[in-house]
Amino acid sequence: MTTTDERPERAVPQPNAVVGVGLVVIGPDGRVLLGQAHDGRWELPGGKVDPGEGFEQAAARELAEETDLRAVPEGIRVLSVQIDAQSGLTRLTAAAVTTSAEGVPAVTEPHKIARWQWFVPAEIPAALYAPSAAVLRAWRPDLTTLPHVPSYDYPTASA
Repeated sequence: MTTTDERPERAVPQPNAVVGVGLVVIGPDGRVLLGQAHDGRWELPGGKVDPGEGFEQAAARELAEETDLRAVPEGIRVLSVQIDAQSGLTRLTAAAVTTSAEGVPAVTEPHKIARWQWFVPAEIPAALYAPSAAVLRAWRPDLTTLPHVPSYDYPTASA
């Protein structure tokens, strides 16, 4: 039997992943909200999950911070959890969706996003940030124009 005194490197795990959430915001007319970054790619609202937050709470917070839209965590549904390690760092992303966002989208982080725009699902641009493409595929696997992003997808029981 090995003790922690013999192998102290195992005593405390080192961080090796980024945990985030991508939120598909569906408007009353069925269109999806995407933000255009300064490099021209499009992305969903979302970001890192802070310590002590659930995916739904993080999605609601990130939505408000990035777009000025409001949604309550109870109005957000997690579709799946995705694991991707293509970048050399394990990325764990919750794919979430809401139809209950209220307000008018605004650019609140102009250093990150140039503009927010609503898209009919069939017309979502192909120039997508990879995690957003994976989340959109989890939401609508029938959208064949979305770029394929390799990941391990784990649908939730409520998906």
